[in-house]
Amino acid sequence: MTLNKVRYLVFFQYFGTKYSGVMETPADQAVLGVQNYLEMAAQKLRLAGKAKFSISSRTDTGVHALCNSAHVDIEREGGKPPFSETILVNALNHHLKPESISVLKAIRVSDSFHARYNALSRTYIYRIVTGCNHFDLPVFERNLCWAACVSSLNIPAMQEAAQQLLGTHDFSAFQSANSENVFRSPIKTLLRADITPSSGFWPHHTQYRDLQFWDLTFQGRSFLYKQVRRMTRALVAVGQGRLTPREMKDIMEARDPTAFPGNTIAPADGLFLKKVEYDGID
Repeated sequence: MTLNKVRYLVFFQYFGTKYSGVMETPADQAVLGVQNYLEMAAQKLRLAGKAKFSISSRTDTGVHALCNSAHVDIEREGGKPPFSETILVNALNHHLKPESISVLKAIRVSDSFHARYNALSRTYIYRIVTGCNHFDLPVFERNLCWAACVSSLNIPAMQEAAQQLLGTHDFSAFQSANSENVFRSPIKTLLRADITPSSGFWPHHTQYRDLQFWDLTFQGRSFLYKQVRRMTRALVAVGQGRLTPREMKDIMEARDPTAFPGNTIAPADGLFLKKVEYDGID
């Protein structure tokens, strides 16, 4: 790199409903990715070259991020000194104003730092609600959770089943059955799988007092394509009594994406990338 080119680790969040996932899409596509807008905002900063964001964690259409990350190399025109971290954040957010995207923080890192490969872990939260169907959700919760069951779920059984997923396993049964996964190892380590009560935007409003929100939290260094949404759907099936915790283990040990028949994936709406962790970076 030149002396004036600096690599930044950028943390950002977005409301994923209106975007074609986080990854860059062709510029003429009707619905663009979050990366497109980050790079368009950066290009308005009068840079010496094109700013290319290297995203740490892929999210699909409709999936949200409380905090995703990327690294980007930035060199200003005319040999001007590098942006301070605060100025870069403010400048990017100024040009992102029309979008449901916000830069949270920027940190100068070494030229060899890679947002994807240096990540220690990724934490996802899947939000589900019981006590209503999708059309009865408060308007501020739509596209932000899955109305999984009009009655209640057997949470203890779901928690027991979630424990079967912890540790290092072949997660082929919970990957998307398409060619995208052919050359990727299905061996992953799940560090955390919790189911905890949560709250919605209107937890005390009498009209919604029968609603119960739950957070399904998953942490691992990396995940297979759509793994979290498929694990969530299987856990909800346990909560509905359609599967037993033992059958959940049998499905995983089958190592077959078709082992859990029927509707095998939870909707994108309820999934949030919560954080990406790095060594020594808060």
